[in-house]
Amino acid sequence: MTCSPAEALARLRLARTEGIGPLTFRRLLERHGSAAAALAALPRLAARRGAPFTPFPEVEARREAEALARLGGRFLHLGEPPYPALLAMQEDAPPVLALLGDPAALSSRAVALVGARNASAAGRRLAEELAGALAQAGLAVVSGLARGVDAAAHLGALRAGRTIACVAGGADMPYPPEHAGLQARILAEGGAVLAEAPLGTAPLARHFPRRNRIVAGLSLGVVVVEAALRSGSLITARLALEAGRELFAVPGSPLDPRCRGSNDLIRQGAHLTEGVEDVLAHLPEAPRAAPILQPKLDWPPAAEIVESSGPATEGPADTDQVVELLGPTPIAVDEVMRRCHLSPSAVQAILLDLELAGRVELLPGNRVARTGRA
Repeated sequence: MTCSPAEALARLRLARTEGIGPLTFRRLLERHGSAAAALAALPRLAARRGAPFTPFPEVEARREAEALARLGGRFLHLGEPPYPALLAMQEDAPPVLALLGDPAALSSRAVALVGARNASAAGRRLAEELAGALAQAGLAVVSGLARGVDAAAHLGALRAGRTIACVAGGADMPYPPEHAGLQARILAEGGAVLAEAPLGTAPLARHFPRRNRIVAGLSLGVVVVEAALRSGSLITARLALEAGRELFAVPGSPLDPRCRGSNDLIRQGAHLTEGVEDVLAHLPEAPRAAPILQPKLDWPPAAEIVESSGPATEGPADTDQVVELLGPTPIAVDEVMRRCHLSPSAVQAILLDLELAGRVELLPGNRVARTGRA
């Protein structure tokens, strides 16, 4: 069932509220039952936090929604079609995505191609040919619209099918600027552009790892073509493994620094890839059942949400009991529940309040750790 326009606007406001990340968004939605109820609870949470916790203004959310509509786009909300099903499996999946282009592009099985921005001519040619062959096989090709391998992957896919560009800034801010024409061509030829950041956001360095998790999350497998030992492509590769996706790497010369990271991936077990056959032979129908980090969202069932959405009944002693079990090393939330004498719903409510207060950090894999403020 699709959420109402009012709830969709509330979800956008909650996602845009400073201090509310993807994990906290999910926990607030589970705890309060709706984004509208979570927004209403923010003043009380702010009082506990001891600092302002101001919801994103409704007028600004409406303005962004209207601006996206003028561009021919729409918002995709986590858990509501046509939000990509594979991406939704990630625990830190974006609560809201801006989409330009054809939503049908998101329903195809997809493979990501990533690699060096300063790729060699041979690397770009291989990426373009591989992307074209994958598109010819009926797969959507996902990449990040960057220079080098990304651009070659998009261009190759456009020869025979669709491609999906994930951008680090706003959907209206093609980056690099010279790829504005490529983005327009992707949209004109049935592809899609996805952005987690608000419209008008210029891409900054901190935005790219967040973009990379979307690239990995959309795809059944990630192919790395020319990656240095310290590169964003290796971040995408790690995120793919954590999400249970297949990892492929194209071998390169050991004398070329641009290939040391991708060669090392092969050394660690990535599928050696010289052509499309190497990808198709190992591409699964679905992600592995047991990824390295198994997503878990053990929050109260619907019957408990109503009870816990009012004023909390946990006292300072209960909070202290939970905090004493935590340290800077992440620990499973299930382990915290086993060691303290509180109900699971009480522990989860305490952890959410502590996270919003900045005293703990809730991490993928249903783990928690204390911060310096705890």
